Amino acid sequence: MMTNHQTPRRLLQSLVLGLVVALGPGAAKAADQEPWKNKNNALVVDAYEMNNVEWDALVKDKRIAGFISKASDGLPESFSCRGEHDGDTYAHCKTMWRKYAVSRELYQTRRMIARASGLLWGAYHLARPGNPVEQANHFLDYAEPRDDELMVLDIEGIDPDRFMSLDDAQIFAGHIKTRTGRYPILYTNHVTAKYIAERRSDYPILSRLPLWYARYKPHVKNVFPLGNWENYALWQFSSVANCNKKSCPYRVPGTLHDIDVNVVPMSREALKWVWAQGHLLPKRNIDPEVAVQLSGNVSAGTGLGAGLDLSTTVSALDREITRFNYQEF
Repeated sequence: MMTNHQTPRRLLQSLVLGLVVALGPGAAKAADQEPWKNKNNALVVDAYEMNNVEWDALVKDKRIAGFISKASDGLPESFSCRGEHDGDTYAHCKTMWRKYAVSRELYQTRRMIARASGLLWGAYHLARPGNPVEQANHFLDYAEPRDDELMVLDIEGIDPDRFMSLDDAQIFAGHIKTRTGRYPILYTNHVTAKYIAERRSDYPILSRLPLWYARYKPHVKNVFPLGNWENYALWQFSSVANCNKKSCPYRVPGTLHDIDVNVVPMSREALKWVWAQGHLLPKRNIDPEVAVQLSGNVSAGTGLGAGLDLSTTVSALDREITRFNYQEF
């Protein structure tokens, strides 16, 4: 169910989220040292189709507040299995369709169980090279996100030959907003987040999506990209990369050590009000030193700011970003 109008609950969620954002980092400041050890912080599990989940055991862990499932992966498969298949054989194409059908049924079953068990639900799209609008439509067709469910764009890296390019990711996010009235959040690792943060003027949508941050270390002190994001929405702190039979940051009952676990810098109850997200984060203010430099260049009539009206430049940053004008920012 996708709607562009806001229900009373969605309006209340928007107000609460706006209050959290307006109050700044002090209102919901994420702990930077093993925050998962704080029992007041909610945890969220994310999984793909190959992860084993025993639901009876998992739901007994009351710190688990939500479940995010992989939904779509890149472009949709061809219905006809004719012509080119990027080197795949006809038989392999048919196999992929069977896999798609089974994985989608598993997705729907997991959602039904999770929601019936009182867990928050979310879905992510694994972004690949290829038409971003088709991928966005593929995600919405597959996940069928409801108004109270989280949507996630998963960017695994900045190599455009392996993953969706950041320019295409902007288009993807804009198309999701056009069809649903909400933006997805961004899942990525430190390298990609830092790259976006350092080039936020080039990526005015991606740099303002709430960040689901992947880092398998005990802290984020002095490494979190604070130049852009003041906080993370989720921190993926445990996965097969740092969890094994002998040692694991957090063991989720009913799962194996390959399950991904995430911490949220708020309580389970507070998370319910902001879970669905959908908003861009506030615009970052111009660095005062940059503003002074621009002002000096304008008055002196020299340098990069020559001929610019600083008030016009600043007011341009207050314009709403849409899928039609995002390249102007």
